[in-house]
Amino acid sequence: MKKYGKRVVVIPDGFADEPIESLGGRTPMQAASTPTLDSWARRAAQGRSHNVPSTLSPGSDVATLALLGYDPLIAYTGRAPLEAAAQEIELGADDWAFRCNLTTLNAGVMQSFTAGHISSEEAAELISSVQREVGTRWSEIAPELGGTVEFYAGVGYRNLAIFRPESGRPFPFDATTQTVPPHDYSDRSIVEVMPRGAGSEALNRLMASCAEVLKDHPVNAKRRAEGKLPATDCWLWGQGKRPSVQSFAETYAWGPGAMITAVDLLRGIARNLGWDVLNVPGATGYVDTDFGAKGERAAAALDEYDVVVVHVEAPDESGHEGSIEKKIYSLEQIDAKTLPPILEKLQSYDDWRLLVSPDHPTPISIKTHSRGFVPWMIVGSDVAGDGFSTYDETTGERASRFFPRGQDLMELFLRGDLK
Repeated sequence: MKKYGKRVVVIPDGFADEPIESLGGRTPMQAASTPTLDSWARRAAQGRSHNVPSTLSPGSDVATLALLGYDPLIAYTGRAPLEAAAQEIELGADDWAFRCNLTTLNAGVMQSFTAGHISSEEAAELISSVQREVGTRWSEIAPELGGTVEFYAGVGYRNLAIFRPESGRPFPFDATTQTVPPHDYSDRSIVEVMPRGAGSEALNRLMASCAEVLKDHPVNAKRRAEGKLPATDCWLWGQGKRPSVQSFAETYAWGPGAMITAVDLLRGIARNLGWDVLNVPGATGYVDTDFGAKGERAAAALDEYDVVVVHVEAPDESGHEGSIEKKIYSLEQIDAKTLPPILEKLQSYDDWRLLVSPDHPTPISIKTHSRGFVPWMIVGSDVAGDGFSTYDETTGERASRFFPRGQDLMELFLRGDLK
């Protein structure tokens, strides 16, 4: 049996940012106390990448595919189908999956794209009611389209709606069907960004029907009484059909892989790449996640897997909230708790490498994703350092290695010459 080296990718989602005046012109990466990253920086190969093609939206779906070595222009069909794969929801060739955020709208403004970070238990109860009272009435809501719609609860506010057409009567959704990520409109009006294009009239009627169910739901009544934001709406976006990609093992001739994440999107990407998904108790996808447990699980997984990816959502969520404090805290926790056990275990192998890279920036100033470059660093048993004393956006920009197509970094990471 061929022996492969051990490779770990740590993705601090949305890690990269821009200089912030209140931080003295530093970015959160530069302001955070990161002794682990700093101690390895001088021994690291560093550079920068663009993970989002100009024709695609700068979401984690597109950016993560590129970071993991796949051309998004070929592999990407939409965010929701990836999340359907995570939940092991089978999609037929003509089925459409939509992401269904539970959100809080107030007078036409996106007050919260997470419905106040609603819990998975509360969300499951709401989605069950939506399926019972709206999903079963699809034929009344959109008699012109036929077929069925099914609602599936996910993690917290992140849920799914699956549209299955009648035989020989496909849904009209196509490239002209326009929806927007709700996190792009935090504290902004959504009046002009409701679904548009092919099939949008039915989508808007469906969303209005969901809002009626949620309005006086007992879960929302309880949340209001507790001073929490209610889930007022089901926001549909991220639509797409079933993707077809070659496994990572086939694409890169490498050993078995695994993904550690609290987010369905990343679980779906992992399943499509032929990797196992490893669950970690206490992983939440927010700043209260168990940073240490993720690192310890990744270290243990190296006994069985040759590629382990650790995704940490907390910096991205902090960026969406516009919270400098939470973003810095997230970076410091990754540095102090996630990375040390991974690095300790990796050094017990003869052939090992660690890649640390965000998927995309989530600047505090705009509270959403951007297309900018992301800095990356690679350390390992056969990696000669570039001599930088820190790892951040500035060193990434100063480094000589630049990948305008982010997917090209993976080959360098796996087996490229970094001596």
